[in-house]
Amino acid sequence: MSTHCSSCAFYEDHKANSASQLSDAGLCRANPPVTQKDADSRGFWPVVQSSDWCGKFANAFPAE
Repeated sequence: MSTHCSSCAFYEDHKANSASQLSDAGLCRANPPVTQKDADSRGFWPVVQSSDWCGKFANAFPAE
């Protein structure tokens, strides 16, 4: 069983929201967006590689 981000239920295969495109990048939706320094700035979802991993890996949503 793979425990990499690409197999996680909370991984969104999506290019980074920036001018530079990251290959093999996705967004981690396991945690809320990361806040920014300026109060007027919006938060950003953590960008991860599909081969990354963490201790919150889930292969299904809790309600399933």
